[in-house]
Amino acid sequence: MSKPVLVGITGGIGSGKSICSHLFQLLGVPVYNSDNQGKRLMVEDAQLVDSIKAEFGSESYFDDGSLNREYLAAEVFPNKERLEVLNALVHPAVGRDFENWISQNLDHPYLLKEAALLYETGIYQKLDKNVCVLASKEVRMERVLLRDEQRGKEQVENIMEKQVSDNQRKKLSDFLIQNSGEELLIPQVLKIHQSLLDFSSKRA
Repeated sequence: MSKPVLVGITGGIGSGKSICSHLFQLLGVPVYNSDNQGKRLMVEDAQLVDSIKAEFGSESYFDDGSLNREYLAAEVFPNKERLEVLNALVHPAVGRDFENWISQNLDHPYLLKEAALLYETGIYQKLDKNVCVLASKEVRMERVLLRDEQRGKEQVENIMEKQVSDNQRKKLSDFLIQNSGEELLIPQVLKIHQSLLDFSSKRA
């Protein structure tokens, strides 16, 4: 059996990549959510937990083993270098977990890996194809402020600035999904789905 085609799906904060991933799931495509799995591994992966405690202190976790997110956020978000240290611990663990997940889903033509920082981390280079969900900055800002009431406009702008630009995303992507509201999502997803099935069948 040939290995499934590995497809990344990404987009800036508020672009709607999770909604698009869900549409692919409805078509029977398994989706690995890197961000959610990373949060899980930071609690469940003993090796990763030990590494985080060694680097950031035992205060990184509560006595019940849950992650002290507020403490860790205060440690890494004001300091880019400290954030890079944390990412350097978490990303390899996610990579190992993703490989294990692939081995459990070999009977599919293609698999989706959803990741917010697909291009920023270089993960896209290890995948066969990449999909990017696009929306205007104004639309994304409005969505995030409605969705995450605890975030202020300045905080969202800081997150946007740390992510690659849409122009860079377009250059690195094989498929684009427009999600500012002018175009329907489902026809775009169906078209990409068929293209990926065709690509998989040709490669088999």
